[in-house]
Amino acid sequence: MIQTFQIKSSGLLMAALFFMASCSTNKYAVTNKIYKDQATGFAEIIKSTPPVKQSKETLDPTMQDWIGSVNFGMRRPNFVILHHTAQDSLNQTVKTFLNKKAEVSAHYVIGREGKVVQMVNEYLRSNHAGVGKWGNDTDLNSSSIGIELDNNGKEPFADAQMKSLVALLGALKKKYNIPTANFIGHSDVAPRRKVDPLNFPWKVLAKKGFGLWYDDVLKMPPVDFNAELALRAIGYNVSNVSSAIVAFKIHFVQTDVTPILTPADKLILYNLYAKYL
Repeated sequence: MIQTFQIKSSGLLMAALFFMASCSTNKYAVTNKIYKDQATGFAEIIKSTPPVKQSKETLDPTMQDWIGSVNFGMRRPNFVILHHTAQDSLNQTVKTFLNKKAEVSAHYVIGREGKVVQMVNEYLRSNHAGVGKWGNDTDLNSSSIGIELDNNGKEPFADAQMKSLVALLGALKKKYNIPTANFIGHSDVAPRRKVDPLNFPWKVLAKKGFGLWYDDVLKMPPVDFNAELALRAIGYNVSNVSSAIVAFKIHFVQTDVTPILTPADKLILYNLYAKYL
């Protein structure tokens, strides 16, 4: 009788776990269907030959033709942009990214406990960077993968979260051959408009090959060192130099984010400038 009861209890437990898992999956059944429908729509556009709405009205129709090449591929992201969510939980951020009115998303969200939630196919364009510029790239949404870190902007980044982030970045870097210098923050590409990820341990990532950092021993810059040109060479938008300085200091200084370069800041900038050339 005891053995029979144990078997029945085990069966009930398995059924309960299956039910809970089903409920968890079904929780997002509606939004997952919307995602699938949108992706199917994009697939139909890509499959259309000739491509829909790509004929040029400025050209004579008799002078246009369609011949499909065999040499093409999917979008290859060249940057990874890190954000902090400025929200209080992973679930809250997921809910935001399921809200059509919010019009924002990210490819990945990483919770404080290290859970990694993928929300957009890596080959698709996610609305995470917004208006910004890095170097000559003015559409970072199209050229990057966005990763949101569950953090309210006032707390340290959890160890479990950082561990998952490093593992994810390692896979992305290898898969897409992303240059070390191209792991950057939202504040880097959107000076003045964004400050995230705030107080992020960039040096820790740089030691693992994700982003650049300055050396422990710094050389004095030459007398004619041009800080504005150095910021531009790194990638910052210097249309507003003060904002570019603040963005630079949010990433590389952190203890002081005023729009003025101190002698110590210039040492750091000069060292990094040489690395980005």
